[in-house]
Amino acid sequence: MPLALLALAIGAFGIGTTEFVIMGLLPEVAGDFQVSIPTAGFLVTGYALGVVLGAPLMTLLGTRVTRKRMLMLLMGLFVAGNVVSALAPVFGVMLAGRVIASLAHGAFFGIGSVVAADLVAPQKKAGAIAMMFTGLTVANVVGVPLGTFIGQTAGWRTTFLVVAVLGVVGLLGVAKLVPEQPKAEGVRIRHELAAFRNVQVLLAMAMTVLGFGGVFAAITYITPMMTEIAGYSASSVTWLLVLFGLGMVGGNLVGGKFADRRLMPLLYVSLGALAVVLGLFTVTAHNKVAAAVTIVLIGALGFATVPPLQKRVLDQAAGAPTLASAVNIGAFNLGNALSAWLGGLVIAAGLGYTAPNWVGAALAASALVLAVLSSILERRETGKGRIVTGSSPEQAPVAAARH
Repeated sequence: MPLALLALAIGAFGIGTTEFVIMGLLPEVAGDFQVSIPTAGFLVTGYALGVVLGAPLMTLLGTRVTRKRMLMLLMGLFVAGNVVSALAPVFGVMLAGRVIASLAHGAFFGIGSVVAADLVAPQKKAGAIAMMFTGLTVANVVGVPLGTFIGQTAGWRTTFLVVAVLGVVGLLGVAKLVPEQPKAEGVRIRHELAAFRNVQVLLAMAMTVLGFGGVFAAITYITPMMTEIAGYSASSVTWLLVLFGLGMVGGNLVGGKFADRRLMPLLYVSLGALAVVLGLFTVTAHNKVAAAVTIVLIGALGFATVPPLQKRVLDQAAGAPTLASAVNIGAFNLGNALSAWLGGLVIAAGLGYTAPNWVGAALAASALVLAVLSSILERRETGKGRIVTGSSPEQAPVAAARH
């Protein structure tokens, strides 16, 4: 794997830390600003919606510069957003800072996925994407728990200042390690938008929204669930997030390995198992050991879907992958926003802190249904003699990540 993937992983580490660390600090932030936990949950929802909106916007703006320069600009925006969050005098300003930082998220992972895939042979594309996303998963093993610990001991504002420093390190890593590439010529917005006329691209994005949304339905409210239901102390949330991160790392690596071989079967297994585990979490959340094991499984099964879903979008949008790739990252976060909102609704309705798990199970099951539908439609098109791009590793085009 090229060394440039390390730079992308460094940036992903910083972004992953700021995205997920807020979940471990919701009670502290809510108490400081004197808002409810469901209201503080809008910091998760707002960030996710910012990714959804920023992914296509920043990606299209990025067509005017080289990919390396755009990645550097995005990391600069990320740093600015985290500084605003750290210095926010009121809740609204902190929410604005979260949105500013989120605008960089989707485009960074979207453009980064294309760069990563473009650096390796066709049969290694999913592995390269997984390598970049390893930074995101490792953030949940190191960055998020450390950020949670810092926030609980030195104040949550310190956490976001530290994250801003991580962003600076990521920017320097991109500047040093990512090779210069000429600006893509002849890129037209209409050309990029054409990918969204492909039903398979839309189905893959819908699977992304529902499948990963299932994970966030449970994990967004992990702190009150574990402290109020499982009986853990607030300080224990740090190592519970480490377990979640370890699951993510393992699931991401397994997903990257098998997505290049058996992409759709991998999605069937991971989405189906995720739905079952999330449903069981309503029971296992009442036991400390069972809850800890379940958290690991949710992380593993959820992130096992990331490389195959990202690769499927790249394959199906082979002619113009950059925008589709970024929008699919937005789809992950649309799922996060949807599930965080739905989870907050069921809690506010008095159904308890375990109720979001049922929401997550339903979302993951819906994603499984779409995966089956996608395969059925693909087989029909293949049977009619139409070549479906990316239907197998052998069919994946060599220039899948090039304009």
